[in-house]
Formats: sequence, C-alpha cells, structure tokens
Amino acid sequence: MKTIDSNEVQEILNDFVEKDVYIHLETTNGAYASHLDENAYNVGAYIRNAQVSFNQAKIIKDDKIYRVGLKLEMGWIYAEGLTDWELTEKKELLLAGHDRNGRLMVALEISEVPFQY
Repeated sequence: MKTIDSNEVQEILNDFVEKDVYIHLETTNGAYASHLDENAYNVGAYIRNAQVSFNQAKIIKDDKIYRVGLKLEMGWIYAEGLTDWELTEKKELLLAGHDRNGRLMVALEISEVPFQY
C-alpha cells in the first residue's frame, strides 16, 4: 500500500458512483487496546460484501488522516482515519488506516465483484 493521494483516490471513487458495488468495512482496536490499558474497551465493526450503490463519494483530509464518505440514497457509509491505499489488478479499491505501529485500525474496500470470503 502507499500513502493516500486524495486526487488519485477521488478519481477512482468517482468511477464507482452509480454502480452496484460491494463494500468491505471494518474497524478495530481489538487486542491492541486492553493489554496496553486495562481501562480500554475493545471495539470493532465488520461488514463484508454488502451490495450498495452510492451517488456521491468524497475523500477529505483532516490533519494527516483521511475520511471517505459514500452517499447512499437513504444514508451514508464513511470511514475515518485512513492513511494508505492501493488499487488491485481486479480493480478493487483498498483503503486502510494504520496506527503509528503499522497495525490496522480501519479498512474500507470497494469492488464491482464480491470479495473472497
């Protein structure tokens, strides 16, 4: 993966607008939290191969991290804390947010075909 370039990512996001796409979205602090701070809560969310169509997509930089929002007919999908990206040979857009130690904290992936599971 490489550091996000918002112009490149925005162009790819635009290619997915008004198409039926599959979304993978996950967040976690998982095992990273409780062993470092006994008062920390482990939290996470995971969804894979949710089929959606969005009519608008935006990437916005906030300090050194990025947020991507996908506007649906009746709501939004967004991921915050993104730092890295890549476009696979299968045309899957992979966006990830890693902490200072390189551990995954958030992932948003978009594809026109279902992700392997």
